[in-house]
Amino acid sequence: MSTNKPAKPFLAPAQPLAIAHRGFSRGGLENSVAAFKGALELGYQYVETDINTTADGVAMVFHDATLDRTTDMEGVIAELPYSQVRQARIGGQEPIATLEEFVVALPEARFNIDVKDAGSVAPLIAAIEKHGLHDRICVASFSDKRRRTVLAGLSRPVASSPGKRLLVAYFLVSRWLPASIVRFLMRDVDVLQLPTHHKGLELLTGATVRRAHSLGLKIHVWTIDDPAEMNRLFDLGVDGIMTDRADLLADVMRQRGYWA
Repeated sequence: MSTNKPAKPFLAPAQPLAIAHRGFSRGGLENSVAAFKGALELGYQYVETDINTTADGVAMVFHDATLDRTTDMEGVIAELPYSQVRQARIGGQEPIATLEEFVVALPEARFNIDVKDAGSVAPLIAAIEKHGLHDRICVASFSDKRRRTVLAGLSRPVASSPGKRLLVAYFLVSRWLPASIVRFLMRDVDVLQLPTHHKGLELLTGATVRRAHSLGLKIHVWTIDDPAEMNRLFDLGVDGIMTDRADLLADVMRQRGYWA
């Protein structure tokens, strides 16, 4: 791979990364500490999650803006105090972890964290600095403003993937512009995290993977749950896969010799 900068520690492994999307739970306990530990028990080092923050500033490890879909309570997290959110149970069983609890519970894991709301920016900066997570984290967000605000608040660089607008711009113009200009536009980006298709457009081909690699960018694909598709993407040369079926991806990783 041609690149003008060394990979950050989060992305340094030579073999593709297996990333457990919201942990691993066949029982509907996504984003619970139990689910994340379940992924680690399968052999995972990398887990993906999201953070939303309560009305009084406590960052919670949770994908949705509301409690409704996966817990036994209802309401918008950003409008509720932590004292109420802490009572919710994922799948009626597991509490929602705070960002602090999540980091402490998984001392060896590496985290791909999506910043879901503006209120989560400051808590994430504080957690990265407090726990020295710089080498163990990739910061993501659909909002490049939130993502860049996190990066600007850190004492050391971290791996990062682009927001939605920057990713769209990359696919619209990168093949028409000189590599030096594209590298400048993507100067704070290390990895493209994306689906295989968007609105009927195929995003991942051998050519797009080679183009990204030539620019020093890695590619992670979400959310892939079919072993045949996992193998196809690895054959294309992608650098990582996020999955809700961590058990199936673990099998593929072992079959391909990517894991001991």
